[in-house]
Amino acid sequence: MHAGERLLETVRRYNVWDARCPSRRVLDLLADKWTTLVLVALSSGSKYYSQVHQKVHGISHKMLSQTLRNLEGQGFVVRTVHPTVPPRVEYALTPLAETLIPTLLHLLDWSEAHADELRQPAAGA
Repeated sequence: MHAGERLLETVRRYNVWDARCPSRRVLDLLADKWTTLVLVALSSGSKYYSQVHQKVHGISHKMLSQTLRNLEGQGFVVRTVHPTVPPRVEYALTPLAETLIPTLLHLLDWSEAHADELRQPAAGA
């Protein structure tokens, strides 16, 4: 099988435009409001829950817990419970998630570079 044939096989196997495709579930997770910020917050190394919460301004405890659970469930984050009193929970990126960080950093850079060009929603909208 030639390289072009392998690429076509991959394209046939996964189709982000199909709502049932696993690649679409990954895209849906990455498009979540908080996912990118949480992943990038963890990119500098493992952190305790409170450290992630401090880094990601504006996220509620409920949303942070839900986001971390979703990321763990999809294989992007590893959760480690330390047997202390009270227990300390530490979060770290998986090797898979680390491959995504350069792309997410480019997205954040683009967002900051073009923030002034984006239209603000109309009042009351």
